[in-house]
Amino acid sequence: MGDELKTVKIGLLGFGVVGQGVWKNIEQNRSALETRLGVELNINKIVVRNLNRERLISVPETILTTNANEVLEDDSIDIICELIGGTDEALTYTEEALKRGKIVVSANKALICDHGESLFELARQHGGHYFYEASVAGGIPIIKTMREALIANRFSLIFGILNGTSNYILTRMEREGLSFEETLGDARKLGYVEADESLDLDGIDAAHKLVILNYLAHGIWVNLKDIICEGIRSISKEDIEIARQLGYKIKLIGVIARDFSHNSVSVRLHPALIAKTETLAEVNEVYNGVSVTGDVVGTTVLIGRGAGQDATSSSVISDIADAVSLLKGEASTGRHTSVDPKACPDEITLELSPPDRLEGRYYFRFHVKDEEGVLAEISNIFAKHHISFATVNQKELSDNSALIMVTTHKSSEVSVLAACEAVKQLGSFMADPVYLRIFNPEDYSA
Repeated sequence: MGDELKTVKIGLLGFGVVGQGVWKNIEQNRSALETRLGVELNINKIVVRNLNRERLISVPETILTTNANEVLEDDSIDIICELIGGTDEALTYTEEALKRGKIVVSANKALICDHGESLFELARQHGGHYFYEASVAGGIPIIKTMREALIANRFSLIFGILNGTSNYILTRMEREGLSFEETLGDARKLGYVEADESLDLDGIDAAHKLVILNYLAHGIWVNLKDIICEGIRSISKEDIEIARQLGYKIKLIGVIARDFSHNSVSVRLHPALIAKTETLAEVNEVYNGVSVTGDVVGTTVLIGRGAGQDATSSSVISDIADAVSLLKGEASTGRHTSVDPKACPDEITLELSPPDRLEGRYYFRFHVKDEEGVLAEISNIFAKHHISFATVNQKELSDNSALIMVTTHKSSEVSVLAACEAVKQLGSFMADPVYLRIFNPEDYSA
């Protein structure tokens, strides 16, 4: 298109929190954006569910429509932003747009996680392009960083805090000594929790983002059902206090670890104890943080707002800017396109690491009857599974029960799971044991 491109026309599919943020921030920064990009930006059609709904952002009624085809079938629209969410209508619209060779910008992590492989293939087949910076970690430019700035690297370890809601809850629990339920109530009042609370509390939201990062780094799609995905519901203020005494904080952490010797990669999302001295241990409230270790650059850490209207819309507008460069013919091959979104394509096909290769240190909380010999019984069972204790703490409760909290030396995940099943059979247990992993980045050094 070259110098002929004067105005870029944009269609928005969806006008909720993110869509309104895109409109607001383009309007507020229009002069600077258009000067930098060398074109006029024109959002000339917005698809909504209800034309009469009250919105905080006022737009001309003439550009609102309930008919998605007015965007999908309009050949004059250069960029389509899919901001609906979900995986039903959003999938249908994205597929149709890519089949028409359109440029699609998306903030939809669930859609990319579930259907990314087929959507990127559609883009390749029909000459379309799929941009997705806003799908991971809100305003943190992690995808561009990996795809562009770190393209020379192979990644041995990627880990991070990828869900602001769970991080807010854990921060408040740690800082104020609150229970999980008390903090969750505040998070609900502040609007931090998704309507489907399992997305935040059970780790699903963060796991979606982790799947996308794994594909970007290593070129393989993994299914959520094939990876460890655990949330924060079982964490108590006692766990957080013991972690503090031992020099740790508890965070919901996503981990992608490459095993070069076995040509495999481990992908998991779970709460973990992380040393207070680690940079990401100090990422609090609704902030996200991602640490990326490459074989050329070493370790890079990015921290910023992981969600919210402005953070997410900033990433959407960043993708719009890349799409404009593509339309103007300025993009270098593979830099701004979605044809191959992998940061470092590998000739070697990696496999997902089996659970029996996972090793580490663990933290356990046992709620038991306050009786003589209980700790010895637990210790004997763990010893049979070749697990030894590194620390032991006990707290007596008012109902003639007790909490026993231990950490282990390095053990295999398989042994830990087997020991958990065995101790559940003891008659002295008041509840199932709770265990958390102790995460140490040095365990994954190449």
